[in-house]
Parts: sequence; C-alpha cells; structure tokens
Amino acid sequence: MNWHELGPFTVFDVETTGMSATRDRIVEIAALRVERDGTVSEFGTLVNPGRSIPAGVVCIHHITDEMVKDAPHFARAGRDFLEFAADSTLVAHNARFDLAFLQESLARTGLPLWRGKTIDSIRLVRQTHPGLPSYSLQNLRSYFKLELEGVAHRAGSDVGWTMQILEIALTEALKHAGR
Repeated sequence: MNWHELGPFTVFDVETTGMSATRDRIVEIAALRVERDGTVSEFGTLVNPGRSIPAGVVCIHHITDEMVKDAPHFARAGRDFLEFAADSTLVAHNARFDLAFLQESLARTGLPLWRGKTIDSIRLVRQTHPGLPSYSLQNLRSYFKLELEGVAHRAGSDVGWTMQILEIALTEALKHAGR
C-alpha cells in the first residue's frame, strides 16, 4: 500500500501577523492536496489581514503590507480553502498553531469551522523516528535531506517540506504495520 492511499490529505500552512490566534491574523495560506491515487493539487493565496504586519514578523516570513494590500480578505480565502480541503484529512507541522488560526479566522468571519480529521506531522514523525534532537521543520528538512527549493517560513515552501515528511512518516508506519 502507498501512503497516499490512506488519504485524501490536505497539507496546509499559514503565515500570520503574530503568534496569537485571537489577536493576530493570517497573511498567507497554502496547501497541497494528495488524493488516494497520488494526484496532487495546489492551493495558495496571500491574505489581506486588514491591519499592518509588524516589522519583526516581516523579518521572519518576508510578507509585507504592500504584498497583501490587494489580496483577498480571509472570508474569501477561507471559503476557497474549505472547498479545496473538503472531505480530506488536514495535515500541518505543529497543527495546534495552524489549526488554531484557521478555526479562529473561520469563526471570526462566520464560516463553518473545520470538523474533519487533522494530523500533526510532528507527532507522526516522533512516532516513526523517535529520538531526533529536534522535530522543527528546518531540522527535519536537513535530517531527511528534503528536496524542494524554497524559502523557510513561506507557506508554500513549508507545505512542500511537510508533504515530504508526511510521506516519509506514513511510509515508515506502513512498513511497521506490515510486519
């Protein structure tokens, strides 16, 4: 069995104006959806947070006020994301953070909350690869020698690396399940 046959999965990531799901806002959301047959589709958009992005945060993800000024607000981006992810399992690296922002943003804009399954890739890779010194995305990128060019802390790049980690971890779990 191939790992994607356990899906469909929607691997997603958000970039934000800060660390608080209640006080801060999403400025980017990206996702890769893998169907049971292995086909992959892509979703991504900058999001106008309706407020300025603090300079300290811009230094992390490099998303500026200028970049998001003409982007859709979350009400539209969230609706589009929910349609994209429908009937799949959401996957995020440190899912508590991304899911908190997603749920808070959905609630704030009157959209339905995510009620489907969710997997935290950190918990999964800890089970299949115990004892690593760090489970940060950047450490795992290095440890697994992940391919894919990109910029850390941009949602599209982080989603690509998380998808590769999901594949590695689920493939390992399936090997052990077959024993």
